[in-house]
Amino acid sequence: MSFPNSKRIVIIGAGAAGMMAAAVAARRGAQVTLVEKNRKTGVKILMSGGTRCNLTQDTDARGITEAFGHAKRFLQPSVGKFAPTDVIAHFNSLGVGTKREVTGKIFPVSNRALDVRDALHRDMIEAGVRLETESAVSSIEKEVTPSGSDSSDDNVIWKIAVTSPKGMHELTADAVIVTAGGKSWPGCGTTGDAYAWLAKLGHTIVATRPALVPLVGGTEGTRALSGLTLDDVIAEVFTDDHRKGKKPKVSRRSSWLFTHFGFSGPAAMDVSGTMTAMGSMKLARLKLDLLPNVSEDELNRVLASRTGGSGKQTITSILTQWLPSRLAAELATACGVRTTQGEKPLAECSASAMRELVEYLKRWHLPVNDTRGFAKAEVTAGGVSLKEVDPRTMASRLHPGLFIAGEVLDVDGWIGGYNFQAAFSTGRAAAIAATE
Repeated sequence: MSFPNSKRIVIIGAGAAGMMAAAVAARRGAQVTLVEKNRKTGVKILMSGGTRCNLTQDTDARGITEAFGHAKRFLQPSVGKFAPTDVIAHFNSLGVGTKREVTGKIFPVSNRALDVRDALHRDMIEAGVRLETESAVSSIEKEVTPSGSDSSDDNVIWKIAVTSPKGMHELTADAVIVTAGGKSWPGCGTTGDAYAWLAKLGHTIVATRPALVPLVGGTEGTRALSGLTLDDVIAEVFTDDHRKGKKPKVSRRSSWLFTHFGFSGPAAMDVSGTMTAMGSMKLARLKLDLLPNVSEDELNRVLASRTGGSGKQTITSILTQWLPSRLAAELATACGVRTTQGEKPLAECSASAMRELVEYLKRWHLPVNDTRGFAKAEVTAGGVSLKEVDPRTMASRLHPGLFIAGEVLDVDGWIGGYNFQAAFSTGRAAAIAATE
């Protein structure tokens, strides 16, 4: 396929969206320069998924976009045209075999994020992309040359100021694709640089905040459980004025990790973005259902059985049929039936203590004071307003020839490959549109 009138395209940021965009644009005939301020490409890719890189999720396009809340309609066109099956096929074609884990997460067979990064890097270089590393962009400006009475025919040339170890230089382009990421994991170089350039061009930047981030809080008892993982819980977040029967702001069912500082694991991180969106942790109430597969009625029946051998059992021993012993002991202590002097048998436990225990098991209120911040966040919530970007092309609605893709947009999804999927899809959409 030939692409006449080859365009000069500069892409800023060599992450998942940027490398995907670079390869697609170059293979469509564009002269592509990819600018990256780090010494190497795909630094966040290398760190992701515990250095295994969770590429996408085993679902369809709708299943992906449902993970993005307010941004789901915006992502439908790009993800619809490059869905999880397409991402898997693409990486297979690049020599990266994939596998599905029981959670639905898609990983490289090798369990090596390096293989994913190298495949993307190799693909774009083979496509003819010119790569500039250790090159930090300081500004993006456009120069308009009138070409007639109709302003829509004006010629737009983009000028990108770049600083590298060799000094400052300027790149010129017919189109610019910004894939510079957000503020999460700043140690990887993603420090939100693009927000200033885009704001100067008139784009609205929705206030940024950490998402997919560990939570700080808990009690002395929960922090003593540090390192304990629960495979299946339901985490729900309510507003401060929650009433019985009121729906939660968010509900996520997944695994949970107690830490020395608070809570982590997929369930905690999935609800973290909703909590940071409230502005103050004082407005958020986090509740945990420790036994999603055990009904409240069943728990009441078990705890009401106080005759014979059942009545001689302790709460800790009863709970260990469902929960780790350390957690069972903590819950028995919390409801007052276990002390340093010993633990009462079930037959001697008061009805009020058992009601309190059921509350802990099905609606455990865990205090949260803060998050670990951008330094430990996997994604950034907030960013470039979606109202100012065409969802089909990722084109700026304010400036012809400017495209915006990936995490720099106001999009953030659940843990489990959803955010990489969005990066690949939006990066590809921007590249196709920029070369047309």
